[in-house]
Amino acid sequence: MNQVLIFQKEQRTAFLTLNRPEKKNALNPALIQALISALEEAEKDDSIRVIVLKAAGDVFSAGADLAYLEQINQNTYTENLADSLALKELYEKLLFIGKPVVAQVEGHAIAGGCGIISACDFVYAVPEAKFGYTEVKLGFIPALVSCLLVKKLGDTLVKKLLLTGDLFSAADALQYNLITAISPAHEINQNVLALCEKLAHHTSANSLKETKFLINQVTFNGIQEMLLAAAELNAQVRNTPDFKKGIQSFLKKEKLNW
Repeated sequence: MNQVLIFQKEQRTAFLTLNRPEKKNALNPALIQALISALEEAEKDDSIRVIVLKAAGDVFSAGADLAYLEQINQNTYTENLADSLALKELYEKLLFIGKPVVAQVEGHAIAGGCGIISACDFVYAVPEAKFGYTEVKLGFIPALVSCLLVKKLGDTLVKKLLLTGDLFSAADALQYNLITAISPAHEINQNVLALCEKLAHHTSANSLKETKFLINQVTFNGIQEMLLAAAELNAQVRNTPDFKKGIQSFLKKEKLNW
């Protein structure tokens, strides 16, 4: 059985690779937990200065796994809350780990996949990548990521992105300040490695840690409480008629008429 996440270490950099290409790197509990565990391992390892999050295949992450959707459609509130709290923990790890996290996006990042990159410190993307928080189209709510985005991008833009659920281009993502840079496919790996070299070998590890902490304290002050409330709301919404209708139609590939 293949690992859902590959952990590699080289030149003071940890590379975490989503490894479900046959499922478009869709998120499920196993992958979320693997990411949390890998981030914890990287945080404890003093030889690691930078973390790169990337994906195998041509899609960064298409959001939630189909089998996972079938499961949460049957879950109790308690089960859905536990699931939402795991995602909350992942966001908090990405935000508050004392090392820079760089997302290398070489394909579409949709829904939960877009949520993950939203919590990273740097995001490099290929021009062809599409982004989107599509939850409202399926009866979900983008609960946890909304807490990050309002603080990061402002409420006017976030309402546009989250309430429409529309996809947008890498060029738009750059304009929105959601991503750091656009790199052609043949250059993105080199550009990410150059950034890692700069961070890992030309700066103080403690200075990086404390500076990231200060920036995120200002940007995301009080976010832990907001994320907890969002996780609880997320679990509640998963037991609503709209959610069940949306998931059933999606799984059956039927057109939704809201």
